[in-house]
Amino acid sequence: MSVVKINVLTVPAEQREVLEQRFGARAGAVENSDGFEYFELLRPVEGTDQYLVYTRWRDEESFQAWLAGPMQAAHRPAAKDGEAPQRPAASGSTLWSFDVVQSAGPKG
Repeated sequence: MSVVKINVLTVPAEQREVLEQRFGARAGAVENSDGFEYFELLRPVEGTDQYLVYTRWRDEESFQAWLAGPMQAAHRPAAKDGEAPQRPAASGSTLWSFDVVQSAGPKG
């Protein structure tokens, strides 16, 4: 079955909009990767400053191939017209890994 990777990003309140804009601008950066199945960016509602970046992959090898190639380019800080590269919006990151052992969707 599939594997799920959840990147837990600690994002200060003043950087939330920046993070969401950057993810919006990266549309397509992962979707065309071999073995990619699903993506969601989850915004915290209350009690935490941690965003969850949920991705689902066909297998661990597909995730590792994306990590070694396309992810590097997608996460490289971009500089604008001679300016210094942008600093990361997140102040910390932790990667959680899971195997999907059961899955269900809507019936009907």
